[in-house]
Amino acid sequence: MSAVESRLAELGLTLPGVAAPVAAYIPALRTGRYVYTSGQVPLVEGTLPVTGKVGAEVTAEEAKELARICALNALAAVKSVVGDLDRVARVVKVVGFVASAPDFTGQPGVVNGASELLGQALGEKGVHARSAVGVAVLPLDAPVEVEIQVEIEDDAADGAGA
Repeated sequence: MSAVESRLAELGLTLPGVAAPVAAYIPALRTGRYVYTSGQVPLVEGTLPVTGKVGAEVTAEEAKELARICALNALAAVKSVVGDLDRVARVVKVVGFVASAPDFTGQPGVVNGASELLGQALGEKGVHARSAVGVAVLPLDAPVEVEIQVEIEDDAADGAGA
């Protein structure tokens, strides 16, 4: 078990299986030293625990927890292409989309759920640049969607280094 997965276990979390795409894309793609994930919705065992708009059907606190699940799903997608999360040199960027009621303006607080999980799992390597964006609707009526970009430690042995 990687050190990252050990830290997740200390938080009472386990890395899920990679969520199956709901359209024509792949969950994550590596190019050189970077891995880009597709947007990850908060699927838990293949289903969304809650749907709707944040600030209407979903509270900001519920959405923050959902963003945490999105980040966990994103880490699973990264692992699926690099094999070991201990190879993550750093999280470069996080983009969080929040399906928002018209008067909801707390998107940064919601996306903190993802940012805080990445910090807990990866320590200093989890500190990142970020955008938190309010949108009208997300796939499957998910309240939150998160994508991440990570840099992987150079591994000349696999030919994928910079």
